[in-house]
Amino acid sequence: MNSQKKYLSSLILFALCTSISSCAGNDKADNTQSQISTPITTPNIAVSPTPQLTPSTTPLQSPPSKVEPYSTTESPSQELPSPNSKAVSGKTTNVTLYTSDEQCQELIPKTASVSTDEPMTEAIGKIIEQRDTADFSLSGYRVNVKNGVATVDLRISPESKRQIASLSSCEQFALFGSLRKTLTSNSQWKIRDVRFTERDQEIVL
Repeated sequence: MNSQKKYLSSLILFALCTSISSCAGNDKADNTQSQISTPITTPNIAVSPTPQLTPSTTPLQSPPSKVEPYSTTESPSQELPSPNSKAVSGKTTNVTLYTSDEQCQELIPKTASVSTDEPMTEAIGKIIEQRDTADFSLSGYRVNVKNGVATVDLRISPESKRQIASLSSCEQFALFGSLRKTLTSNSQWKIRDVRFTERDQEIVL
């Protein structure tokens, strides 16, 4: 009788253990299945592709500057120097100018201050300025000295109503007589004679 009770107890205990083991196995299997079947979601991170810089095959160069040559030597001007030209250095010297009296009979000396750079040229300009009138004017002049002979070349202004040939004897004396006396009387210039031309053509007085 006791043996049967022990057998039954053992059987019941075995059955319970088997049942418990089965349940535990099913739970573990379910958990494992759940873990396997549940997908792991990872956040979608958009990765922008890094742009690659392709080196240009054409070198970057600034356009070359256009260099224009220039001349430091000026070409001689066709225009004659103006009688109102200013002194370059600013230094002056005294010379004797001769101008005609009102009767055109005598040349009167007076002292004038001129540039030391071109004293002769400026002295001529001062005399010419006094001879300009409403209907006769000179636009320029040039003086050239060779072997003691000074050649004064004159240019008539385009606006001048009269020409040199139309000057009276008094006007000729006041202009040409004053120039000749001034150039020959200033001994520092060493001029013994004076010629007059108009555009390189000799003026016959």
